Order: sequence, then structure tokens, then C-alpha cells
Amino acid sequence: MQFFLCEIVARLVAIYLCADCCRLVRNGLFERKIEYINSDLLDWWSHDVIHRDTAPVRYWMLIGAEITSLAACLFVAIFGWWQPNN
Repeated sequence: MQFFLCEIVARLVAIYLCADCCRLVRNGLFERKIEYINSDLLDWWSHDVIHRDTAPVRYWMLIGAEITSLAACLFVAIFGWWQPNN
């Protein structure tokens, strides 16, 4: 059971998140805007849009965060989830 949860499920979730991050980065670069979830605790489901021309620093920070997430998910999808043997 531990093999199934740690290896197969972690890789499937990582592949899904990798595809989602890739889609967000591609759309963000082509449309020159990126959408992110608002951090307000009372309004969870609202999405804010950052345009590249009006807020370039925040735009590139969000693109960098998505690329970092993409790299992390790609690493887990290739190598799996490692747990030390106790």
C-alpha cells in the first residue's frame, strides 16, 4: 500500500500539476497577463489578473513561481516521492 501511495499517486498528481503549470505559463507568456488566486481569506474563489504592461515586477514574479512549481512537479514525476526508511 505504501508503494502505491508514494510512487504511483504522487507521480500522477505531479503529472497533472506539471501540465497545469505548463498551461498557466504558456497562456501567461502569450497573452501577456497571468491569473492568480486572491489571498483574501474571506473571498477564496476570486481571481486577480496581473497584466505585464501595468505591473511587470509582479507579473514576472508570478511567472517565476509557476516555472519553479513546474520544475518541482517535473522532478517528482520523473524521480517519484522519496521517503526515508525508518
